[in-house]
Amino acid sequence: MQPFKFKQFTVGHDKCAMKIGTDAVLLGAWTDCESANSILDIGTGTGVIALQLAQRSDAELIDAIEIEDSAYEQAVENFEQSTWGDRLFCYHASIQEFVKEMDEEYDLIVSNPPFYTSSFKEGTISESRSKARHSQFLTFEELIISTISLLSKTGSCAFVIPYEEEITFIELARQYKLYINRITRVKGTPEVEIKRSLLQFSFTPKDVISDELIMEIQRHQYTEKYKNLVKDFYLKM
Repeated sequence: MQPFKFKQFTVGHDKCAMKIGTDAVLLGAWTDCESANSILDIGTGTGVIALQLAQRSDAELIDAIEIEDSAYEQAVENFEQSTWGDRLFCYHASIQEFVKEMDEEYDLIVSNPPFYTSSFKEGTISESRSKARHSQFLTFEELIISTISLLSKTGSCAFVIPYEEEITFIELARQYKLYINRITRVKGTPEVEIKRSLLQFSFTPKDVISDELIMEIQRHQYTEKYKNLVKDFYLKM
């Protein structure tokens, strides 16, 4: 499988259960990272979100966590081959292990978490792919609890989740004193239903900035809003 080439970096993804996807690239392009000096990417996979944030920010420290062996190895390779290798570091651990061992606080925490909650038939999907896809390996509540343990008091955190989980996720975060600040709801074309929600939270309640992102007018005819969001990354934008 050929590496995925972005404008300023290349991402190998042949070893990863989950390949380069739109969700991750959207989160990496959308997240407000302007004031972050330290960043953590939970469940980094290929490392693409961490690489995007390295390109977009002046953060001196960008850490990533990946539990799956092959994905961890791939993320390390992708980080080392990038321009920002001295700022990027990947830990081979679960987020639960990481929280127990680290005293570090981060200005920004991001995650494209597993969200397929339905059970899968044994033998139809690899263990590595199931870890990447199924929330039984990391529930939303575990993700939020881990995030607040590692987030600085003035920091923020951002996630991409299925739209149908948005209300539940925001309410769960609020119970742990994380308040929604930004929402962008994503749909493929004007006619289809909303598919994803991009969410950014902090410990400070604020007026919520909310909008919608339509990616395509029709097949391969991208909207200006989508192009403006990802133009610094995709080669043909």
